[in-house]
Amino acid sequence: MKRSRLWFALLAAALLLAPLVAQRGTLNDLWNAAFAVVLASAWNLLGGFAGQISLGYSAFVGIGAYTTVLLANAGWNPWLTLPVAAALSVLFSVVVGLPTFRLRGPYFSIATIGVGEAVRVIASGMEFTGGSSGLRMPSSDFHFLPNYYGMAALALVTVGLVAWVRVSPFGLALSAIRQDIDAAEAVGINSTRYKLLAHALSAALVGAAGGLFAMNFQYISPGSVFDFRLSLNIVLMPIVGGIGTLVGPVLGAVLFSYLQIKLLASPMLRDSYLFIYGGLLMLVMLFEPRGLVGLWERLSRLGRRTHAAAEASRGG
Repeated sequence: MKRSRLWFALLAAALLLAPLVAQRGTLNDLWNAAFAVVLASAWNLLGGFAGQISLGYSAFVGIGAYTTVLLANAGWNPWLTLPVAAALSVLFSVVVGLPTFRLRGPYFSIATIGVGEAVRVIASGMEFTGGSSGLRMPSSDFHFLPNYYGMAALALVTVGLVAWVRVSPFGLALSAIRQDIDAAEAVGINSTRYKLLAHALSAALVGAAGGLFAMNFQYISPGSVFDFRLSLNIVLMPIVGGIGTLVGPVLGAVLFSYLQIKLLASPMLRDSYLFIYGGLLMLVMLFEPRGLVGLWERLSRLGRRTHAAAEASRGG
C-alpha cells in the first residue's frame, strides 16, 4: 500500500509540475500519456477486475468526443459538455451491456466488436456528425494548458478511483465474478448488475476523456475516434502492463505512448508501433501472463533469493 501511494504521488507530481519546466512538445507527449492512462485504467475496471474483455471501447471515446463538439457548436462552454459526454457514455454502456452481458467468454468479445463497428458505420453516414468528413470545434482561442491540466486531473482521478474499487466490496465482487461467475452468483452476487456498474463507471471516464480529446485536437471524425485499432490499443495496454493490477495499466499506457510517439516521428516506422506492441503482447502471453508487473515481481523474488543465498554463504 505504501509503495502504491508513493508511485501515485510521483505520477501526480510529474503530471502537475511538468508545465513549470517542460516545453510544449514534452507536454504534448505527457498529454498523450495521460490520455492513454485514462483509457487503460478505465478499461481495467471491466476487463481486468471483472474479466470481461470488451473490444469496443472506442465507441465511448467517440460518443464523448462528438458530444463535446456538437454541444460546443451549439453554443455550450466546452468544459460544461464533459459531464454530458460522460452521462451519454454511461447510457450507451447500459444499452449495450444489458444484452451483451448475457454472453460469456469470446462471444461477449465478438459482440463488442460488432457494436463498435456498427457505431462507426452509423456515425460515418449521419449528417449531423459530419459524415466521414467529421466535425470541427467552433473557432475560438484554444488554450492548451487548461486542457493539459484537465487530462492530467482525469488520469489521476481514474487511477485513484481504480485503487479504491480494487479494495472495496464492489471490487471484491468483481474479482469473484472474474474467478468463477457461477460460484459468485451462487453466493448471492448479481453478476449482471455488477458488470453493468463497472461498465458504466469505465464508460463515464472514457467518455470524459473523449471530450477532452476533441477539445485538444479541435477536429474529430469517425475514422479517428471510432477506430477499431483504438479499441485494440485500449486492450493491449493493460494486458502488457499487467491486467487486473493497479500499476500495470499505467505502465502499459506509458510504454505504449512512448513507443507510439517515437515511432510516429519516423516515416519508415510510422505504422509499426502496433506490430512492435503486438510482439510485446505475444512475449507477455508466452512467458509472463501478468505482464510487466509480474515480470518485476519475478525479478524481485529472484533478487531476494540471490541476496539471501549470498548472505548465507558469507555467514557459513
